[in-house]
Amino acid sequence: MTLAVEMRHTLGAFCVEVAFKAPAGITVLFGRSGSGKTTVVNAVAGLLRPDMARITLDGDTLHDSAARRFLPVHKRRLGYVFQDGRLFPHLSVARNLDFGRNLAPSDAPGPDRDEVADLLGIAHLMDRAPHALSGGEKQRVAIGRALLSRPRMLLMDEPLAALDTARKAEILPYLERLRDCLNLPVLYVSHSVPEVARLATTLVVLEEGRVARAGPAEAVLSDPDMVRQIGVRAAGAVLPARVLTHHDDGLTELQTSGGRLFLPSMQVAPGSATRVRILAQDVILSKAAPFGLSALNILPVRILALREGSGPGMVVQMTCGTDRLLARITRRSAQTLVLTPGDSAFAIIKSVSIARVDIGTG
Repeated sequence: MTLAVEMRHTLGAFCVEVAFKAPAGITVLFGRSGSGKTTVVNAVAGLLRPDMARITLDGDTLHDSAARRFLPVHKRRLGYVFQDGRLFPHLSVARNLDFGRNLAPSDAPGPDRDEVADLLGIAHLMDRAPHALSGGEKQRVAIGRALLSRPRMLLMDEPLAALDTARKAEILPYLERLRDCLNLPVLYVSHSVPEVARLATTLVVLEEGRVARAGPAEAVLSDPDMVRQIGVRAAGAVLPARVLTHHDDGLTELQTSGGRLFLPSMQVAPGSATRVRILAQDVILSKAAPFGLSALNILPVRILALREGSGPGMVVQMTCGTDRLLARITRRSAQTLVLTPGDSAFAIIKSVSIARVDIGTG
């Protein structure tokens, strides 16, 4: 199922004009505050009627301004999860979930309440009132209520923005399960790079109301030009990997297309698929095969491109197996190593430099 969006809408002096497609999986609308993300998702939901739009879901028209067709919100069958959850305060968790189920068409396929509760880890919360829930628990219940309405697509507008770091870490694995276990497309709004790296299958980058970049998340995040949007400290690449084994010394060994990685112990079964975000600032380059180092992760790479910044630094894009990596080094280092596109090199990554929040499943 694919969402196709073409729209233009003017808000005072600001104009949002975008065109993109959101295939199965989680498509993240990413950009700075004020880039137009919520305007787009509200247009898809039917909460906003743009000046011009053609929005279709799996070929069905939600809005076609040229043909004067506009499907009302209640007929679109889209689940919407807001930043604050918006649970009914006078209803228990179970009754909040039942409210969503009561909105679903009787013949619509989808998980039942027990399946949703198991997927989101909320079965033990059924008798509680919303005021007795943590922020992460409230958001999981809100997601469950949206799922039980049996939507054709799920819309999520920065659902983790109001949560602290601990609560975000709590809920991210459930969002990964949602992505991997349900055949349900999700349009997800965020300006958090770690969320994007953990969750996105497709990434649409908005800048001043326009699409600056769109495509598979791994390809977009490993583009050196993305550094301008996300900043040099957040720049990095995502490597798909598979868990090989857990070692007695507290390290987990992963297989990537470019070689093996050793990371701090992961609570993931051997054979499981995972994805690892590696920050560009945590990668050191060597032209010769290094030896006598404490670093365990040394991957052969080939230089693709070098991008100079406004200061003394630059970003190097490399192939690593069938994937891509970024390294942030100084221009002086690049000149000393005589780095040019096509050169072979080695990327050195410290195991302990990869934070747990940057290791996801899927």
